[in-house]
Amino acid sequence: MSEASAGTRVAIVTGAARGIGAATALRLAQDGFAVAVLDLEEAAAKGTVEAIETAGGRALAVGADVSDSDQVQAAVERVAAELGGPTVLVNNAGITRDNMLFKMTETDWDLVMNVHLRGAFLMTRAAQKYMIDAKWGRIINLSSVSALGNRGQANYATAKAGLQGFTKTLAIELGKFGVTANAIAPGFIQTEMTKATAERMGIPFEDFIKGAASQIPVARVGQPEDIAHLVSFFVSEGAGFVSGQVVYAAGGPKA
Repeated sequence: MSEASAGTRVAIVTGAARGIGAATALRLAQDGFAVAVLDLEEAAAKGTVEAIETAGGRALAVGADVSDSDQVQAAVERVAAELGGPTVLVNNAGITRDNMLFKMTETDWDLVMNVHLRGAFLMTRAAQKYMIDAKWGRIINLSSVSALGNRGQANYATAKAGLQGFTKTLAIELGKFGVTANAIAPGFIQTEMTKATAERMGIPFEDFIKGAASQIPVARVGQPEDIAHLVSFFVSEGAGFVSGQVVYAAGGPKA
């Protein structure tokens, strides 16, 4: 049996160098997990690892392109060897290549599909055997309110909607092994990604945030920690009867 079954459980968070991924990795470390901080470049993940270690947690920086089958397999095997068999997987890695449909290139489409959808598929396929061996697992996929449709995001909206179908199917297939799968669909979260969107639109970020907050019932934008808190719930022992769900974490009713 892996080290995980003997004591510390192991979590993998993809796209964990910054934003929601980094906040989630930190939160899971606080919750007692050893955390593999996975990002495209291993060096980019070092900051999150240092923050976890400074707080007394255990973490490992792992570089991998989640859309590359061989890199994913190698990354998950490395995590299993160095931390223990992963029984929590947070598929958070994502990119945007926004454009109106008539201007969207095939490359824009394929890149977004590959990171979000193919990436979640490859990571989950590689990690699930450790969960099945442990007869316990938690998979959380990061969707988005954009799954409901968003101007200029045909690729991203499609990928995020696809993740919801993927999540529900995982819940059906893996439930009997003690594995749950849920999706979180964030609304406006204050991150580097939303900052880049504001810059692309030529709007100062403070104004962008203010405008977004005025449309949100709780009258503020979300923080990465808001999403990390929900991940923490889904991976908890108490959430074992909650599976195949999509929670819109958007400060109000979105779906």
